[in-house]
Amino acid sequence: MKSENYIKVEFPSMSANEAFARNVAAIFAARLDPTLDEVGDIKTAVSEAVTNSIVHAYPSELGRIQLRCRLPEHNLVEIVVRDWGVGIADVPQAMEPMFTTGGEDRSGMGFSMMEGFMDSLKVRSSPGKGTTVTMKKRILSKARK
Repeated sequence: MKSENYIKVEFPSMSANEAFARNVAAIFAARLDPTLDEVGDIKTAVSEAVTNSIVHAYPSELGRIQLRCRLPEHNLVEIVVRDWGVGIADVPQAMEPMFTTGGEDRSGMGFSMMEGFMDSLKVRSSPGKGTTVTMKKRILSKARK
């Protein structure tokens, strides 16, 4: 049986927890010996995913957000951000650059940034049930860099 390293943490949808989540993901990925750029990519993508949950999933109340990280294969980190908030009615539309439901102060670039900084992005959502964002990043071996 193959053993797999993983973590799972849950926290309230408070803006102060965004920094906590991005740092937890970066520390977990550190065991793969990423470059500073790779760590920055992971932190930015997690920050965007958690901020989306805080702002959009729970617009008028505190809810819960779950962060899961795992190493499913050599040099690959998988990061999942899940909430149980309002959900997204039209995921393809929500993933379009500049689309936002968060008002004028939101850029609508969260999903685009996640796609740009990670190797893969999958978004599943159901209205009234929440959203799950799954991101993967391959960490290149420093010998090949």
